[in-house]
Formats: sequence, structure tokens, C-alpha cells
Amino acid sequence: MEKVILQIKGMHCASCAANIEHALKDMPGVKSVNVNYANEKAYIEHDPKMAPIHALHQAIKSAGYDIVETGPMAGMEHADDEHASHAKIQPDEKNTMRRRFWLVLIFGLPVVYLAMSEMIGIENPAVIVKYMLLIQLLCATVVIGVSIFLWRSGARSLWRRRPNMDSLIFIGTATAYFYSLIVTIQAWLRGSLETGMVYYESAVFILIFIMLGKYLEAITKGRTSQAMRQLISLQATEATLVRDGSEYRVPVAKLTVGDTIRVKPGEKIPVDGKIETGYSGVDEQAITGESLPVEKREGDSVIGGTMNGTGSFTYRATKVGEGTMLAQIIKIVEQAMGSKAPIQRLADTAAYYFVPAVILIALVTLVVWLLAGNDFTMALTAFVSVLIIACPCALGLATPTAIMVGTGLAAKRGILIKNGQALEQAGRVTTVVFDKTGTLTKGRPELINITSLDSNLDEMKLLQLAASVEQHSEHPLAAAVLSRATKDKLILALATEFNSIPGKGIMAMVDGHRMIIGTRLMMEDQQIAFAESALSMAAKWETMGQTVMFVGINGQMAGIISLADTVKDEASEAIRQLKDQGKKTIMITGDNERVGQAIAQQLGIDQVVAQVLPHEKSQRVKEMQDSGEIVAMVGDGINDAPALVQANLGIVMRSGTDIAMETGDIILMHNDTRDVIAAMELSRFTVSKIKQNLFWAFIYNIIGIPIAAGVLYGLTGWLLSPAIAAAAMAGSSVSVVTNSLLMKRTSLR
Repeated sequence: MEKVILQIKGMHCASCAANIEHALKDMPGVKSVNVNYANEKAYIEHDPKMAPIHALHQAIKSAGYDIVETGPMAGMEHADDEHASHAKIQPDEKNTMRRRFWLVLIFGLPVVYLAMSEMIGIENPAVIVKYMLLIQLLCATVVIGVSIFLWRSGARSLWRRRPNMDSLIFIGTATAYFYSLIVTIQAWLRGSLETGMVYYESAVFILIFIMLGKYLEAITKGRTSQAMRQLISLQATEATLVRDGSEYRVPVAKLTVGDTIRVKPGEKIPVDGKIETGYSGVDEQAITGESLPVEKREGDSVIGGTMNGTGSFTYRATKVGEGTMLAQIIKIVEQAMGSKAPIQRLADTAAYYFVPAVILIALVTLVVWLLAGNDFTMALTAFVSVLIIACPCALGLATPTAIMVGTGLAAKRGILIKNGQALEQAGRVTTVVFDKTGTLTKGRPELINITSLDSNLDEMKLLQLAASVEQHSEHPLAAAVLSRATKDKLILALATEFNSIPGKGIMAMVDGHRMIIGTRLMMEDQQIAFAESALSMAAKWETMGQTVMFVGINGQMAGIISLADTVKDEASEAIRQLKDQGKKTIMITGDNERVGQAIAQQLGIDQVVAQVLPHEKSQRVKEMQDSGEIVAMVGDGINDAPALVQANLGIVMRSGTDIAMETGDIILMHNDTRDVIAAMELSRFTVSKIKQNLFWAFIYNIIGIPIAAGVLYGLTGWLLSPAIAAAAMAGSSVSVVTNSLLMKRTSLR
């Protein structure tokens, strides 16, 4: 079996993806198919002998779609080209849909106006009245022409016996249009085009709303491709190769396992490997989520795509190309994007049975009344009434109107919901997984404790001396000390003879004092003795997940400073609310177990998963899903991207990276973890409205179709006319839209 990715052009709705899936699944030799509408790709596992590539192409083309690009599932070497080609499709699709919507709106509004003005008695100019039916016919024909792709899709689905929402749109609008066309022709033959029982506005009204939805959908498509391009851009393009004592700048693609590579200060590390000589601090937050630079020395591993600090080193490449951790992250995100969330699509499922049922009822109605001896006009009236009253306008509006209002309410609160799937899924979440750094914590170190061990030196003076030295350092911990000194409005002294010892600490002369700040090893190297109280205090702070720095003055231990990435003020309340709602809370982090447990205990989190890499994060999420949990992942970094996509719902803080924001389903603009609860509450409310809308959409059909078919005719002699059927259809639409608009009266916490 082989896996291939086919880039497809021509999909305009989720049902198109379903049609392609069915066409491919029917082929012998095809084991599995997943067509993703969002990124317009088909992920296929097939036997190349029984189902060769050209046969797959032909099946897709026979279904009415085109192939743009082909690539192996595991291959990343053409990723840039693949996503670039997809990006070119998106603007064209958006512009096309925008053009179609405005054309439908411009030519559709006159039809709606003329129909309404006639119904409520508005007087129009004589020339318009004289050619009323002709004007409506011409405008409606333009609308139909612009929307003909929907008719093709709907008719094709009916022909393949797989009816969908497009089929409902096709039947409803085609029935209204062609019935009105027949009436218009009859009126013309009578010599008058002033009036007639036409329903052009019914077809036009439906298509205006449908085209608006298609345009809005086209705007949001393509974001997954942008995320993939951004992930790929993390990879360095060139590397400094060391060979035979000389250095060469070469493309990263030319590197092989075993090559020796030099990394200079501020450069990206090209590929994975192990350090042979040198020392530096490496910012691995993009990959591991570690908030502080990680010290790297001989024998330590480095990860491609991470950023080197101020040091320089040489290392031996251990993984290149597809084998690097970054390539694996890209692959995981790509495959997860291609996976399909098991979200029930009630309207599509109902449409699958509803369309053939309506057609059958209409045909039976026609035949029964003809066999009963009634004239053809009466039988045709009943036939058309059944089809018109079953027009899918309300069914088509039930979900999008509720989603539009729901997402609007969320936006006012600063919660950006990318699609209806996310809105529906949020209310079903059973487990919420939080990344630690930047999500539950502030994402930067802060000074927590400062204690003087010298009776002649108070804490403020100790901080002033320490900050005077740290002002010459670029280390993130130095920034935390300086931030606290600035907050306390301390005036810093001039530091001279500054010296930095990588991995250990710094030293300088300040006001005649020889200052040393650094790790325990730094103090030992400088032969500064530790007091028992200093060691016990340091051990206590370290068990709380804090980083400890010792301060020596003139050869004596003078004080201790501890720093940590502190939790956000609102995080504890958010966790409490989630637990009150019965949600399981889990924290997942690349940090060590000690730091993770300290934060979890402070917040009351149920479970901690520590020291995990990005691909392990997504695997842990998948394990939770396999055990039956519906998982929401809350994160903010590149390292969270695979888990965000794997989760049933990805929630991203606005302060996060662009990639995290692209792969997430919901973006919290206020960086407030309490908005996770607000999003879930809004989801439940919106889904409730959608179900109500679907009820009203169907109740008209359940009651109206039998009446339209003539069940009351034998008892009362009254037959539902197409005009009343159209009014009932309009009433269904009005009730659905009104119910959705009532959502605006609610408020989020």
C-alpha cells in the first residue's frame, strides 16, 4: 500500500469532498480516503497495482473536479511548491465568490422588490408594470446563471443517488424558476406581461443567502496552508559546513548525517545533532515550549529550527531532511489537518433522506390526483406546491444564521471562532489540556524572592547592586532582575570589569565591591562558602519550581535571588470553573516534572504531563481521544501546533505565535484563560439554537407537505396553492432568522 496526497481544484462545499470520497472509495485497491475541504487535498492509501495514480485522477475528474498537484505523504521536499500552488487558488476562489455574491445581490434585489411591492400594493411606474414578468425573468435568469455551479453540483449528486444540500437548493430553486418561466410564457402568449402567479423571488431569495455563505466561507479558507508555510519557514536555508579545516556556506538540503556544522551567535540551528565543541544558550521555546534558554555544551543535543544565543559551537548532524524534529512536526500537522473530525452534520444527513422523499411525495401526489380523475392543472398545482413548500431555504439558513450570530457575540467578547465546526465542538468538550508556558503562566521569568544574608545589607540595596551588574547581561534572568529594580525605582550604579562565564554566571566591580552572581557551581569556583541557611532556602525554592541565583560580595555569600515564570492572575479561577462544570483539567509542558507539579498544585490542575516534545504532545492528546475523551487543547506556541490540530478543539492565546493562531480553531484575543469557559458556554447556547432552527425548518415541511399534497382537498375542497406554499416557506425562513437574531439578547460572562 502507498499513501499519496492529491491537490484538488473545484471543491466549493463540504459535500464536494463527500462526493470525491465516494468516487474514490468505490475503486478496487483503495484502502482509505479522506478528502479535506479546508486545504483541498485528498489523502489516499491505495494499492498502486490495482488503483494506479492515473486511475485516481480519472475518478476525481469523472466526479467533476480537477487535479492540481500530487505528492507523497511522507515527502516534504516539495512542500513549499504544494502550498504555494494552493495559496494561488485561494485568492481566485475568494474573488470569484465575491463577484458571484454581488452579481446575485444586484440582480436579485429588483426581483424581491417587485414581488413584494405587488403583494403589498406599492405603485410602480407604468413601464415597469407593463413588463413586470419580463423584468423578473431576466433578472432571475442572471441570478440562476451566476449560481449555475450549485445546480450542477446538486444535479450531479442526485444523478449519483447521493443527494446533499446542493440537491435541495437545486430542486427548490429550479422548481420555482421553471414553474415561473412557464407562467411567464403563458402570460406572454396571452399578450400581457403585467402579472402572474410566479415565484422568481423564491429562487432568488435562496440564492442570495447561499452565495453570501459561500463568499464568507471562501474568505476563511487557506489558513491551514499559511500555517504550513510558516512551519516550513522555521527551517534554516543555509548552514556553515566545516570540512578539512575550512568552512563553507551550503544549502541545508545538501547536509548529510555526520557532517560537522558551525553555528554562530544569533543563527538558526540548521538540523538536529550533538555538540562537539563550544558552549551556548539555545532558545528552544519554538520546539519544546521551554521558556528559558537551555544551556548547551559538549555532548548535548540540539534541535534544527531553534535559535542559538550569544555563544558559538560546532556540532555533528545526526538527523537531516525528513528525519529532523521540525520535519516531523510539519508532517504531524499536515496529517492532522487532513484528518476529519467526527462531527455530525445533521442538516446534510437529513437532506440525504429528505430530498428523495420530497420528490417521491410530489410524484405520488401528481399520479394519485390524475388517477383520481382530476384535471392536470389541479394535479400539477399540488405537485408544484409540494416542491415549493419543501424548498430548503429555512434548512439552509438554520445553521449559518445561528453560527453568524454566535460568532458575532463571541467577537464582541474578544473570542474569535474560525468556523462553525469549532463552535459546535466547544460545547462537547470533556477534557481541557493546557500548555504551561504563556498559557497558564505569563511566559517570562519574574523575580519572586530576594533575601539578604548580610545583616548590614538590606534587600533593596542587594537588589540595587545585583541589578547594576545584570544591566550588562543579555540573559532573560537578568531582564527579570532589572525589571524588578525599575519597578522599585532603584538608581543603578556603574559596573566595571564586567565578565560573563557561560553557564555559570557574571561578575563585576560596583561601588568598590567585587560582585559575583550565578549558580552554585559559580560560587564554588570562586571559593565562596555556603551558609546552611542559604542551601536550605535554595532547596525550598527549587522544589517550588523556581530558579535560584546566589549573590556574592567581596568573597562572602551575601544573598539569594529566586526567579520563576509566574501563573496568570485569572488562571486559577478558570481552572476552578472548568472543574465545577465537570471538566477534567490537564497541564502538558516541555518543562521538568518539578516545575510542572509546582504550577499544577498552585492552580488545582488534575494531572500533569511533563517533559514532552511536540510530537509527544499530539500523541498524548490522541491517547486521550482514544479513551473516549473530547479534548480541547489550549496553547500559544509553535510547539503546540501538532497538539492543537490533533485535539477536537484547538484554542490559542492571541499572544501566541502566528502558526499556533493559524492551526487553532478559537483565538482568545484578551489572553484570558477564563474565555475558554465563555467559548464553551456560547457553543452550547448556539448549538441549542441550531437545533431549534432545524426543528422550525422541518416542522413546516412535516405539516405543510401533506397539506400541499391535498390531504384536506377531499374533506374541505381546499387545495394549497403554490402562492400559499411559498408564503409558508418564507414563514419558515423568517422564524429561523428571527430565532437566531434573538441570540443577541444573551450575554457572556
